[in-house]
Amino acid sequence: MIYALGLGGRVVGVTTFCHYPPEAASKPKIGNYLQPNLETIVALRPDLVVVEMSGVRRPERISSLHLNVIEIDDSTLAGIFDSIVRIGNAAGVPGRAAALNQSIRSSLDEIRRRTAALPRRRTVFLVGRAPGRLEDLIAAGGSSYLNELISIAGGHNIFEGSAAAYARISLEDFLARNPEVIMDMGEMSQTAGVTEAARRAVVALWDRYPAIAAVREKRVFAVASDYFVVPGPRVVEAARAFTRMIHPEAGL
Repeated sequence: MIYALGLGGRVVGVTTFCHYPPEAASKPKIGNYLQPNLETIVALRPDLVVVEMSGVRRPERISSLHLNVIEIDDSTLAGIFDSIVRIGNAAGVPGRAAALNQSIRSSLDEIRRRTAALPRRRTVFLVGRAPGRLEDLIAAGGSSYLNELISIAGGHNIFEGSAAAYARISLEDFLARNPEVIMDMGEMSQTAGVTEAARRAVVALWDRYPAIAAVREKRVFAVASDYFVVPGPRVVEAARAFTRMIHPEAGL
């Protein structure tokens, strides 16, 4: 978000997870998402600290440093838009934030328009899975922004009814819901350098269940890209990729 707002030159520190855009990777590291190094943050003397809301990391530790801290919640599309506005306002570029949000909305609206008359294909997006096995499945649920993107792309998330943003599910439940499109990112936590052989191996796991509609119709996709799991301006890229998998006839 910060780089998309044209503020990359002001960035003095990032987490070890931050590697997009590429120039972010060369910035000083302040630790990771769950365990930021408070001493390093203070030493960088930031005018603004942007913290992503988390249920497992306590932002009060950073707030106690008496720095200018804003906490954003980007877990939904509405939250992404609000986060861009809040960062833009805090950094003194509200006009850029408004323009960026308008661009994102326009792009998502165009995708929505292209898929509006197409059938809602039963879809699942797996964000977690035991490596090499169809066990410990974790799927995007109804309160995640991925659920919203699936809908925009012309799909119906078969786990939309789950209250959790990311729900642990059984293989039996998965099979009973018989998805028509499977997007499996379950063992692609390292998104860089994923080989075609690795992708084929993921698809082969599902080939053991030819009764699943997605397997019969050759709509099982091994996906590996940050833009599926890093909420921000690249949700447009994620929505386009979803559309190409769910409705290639939409011409995206």
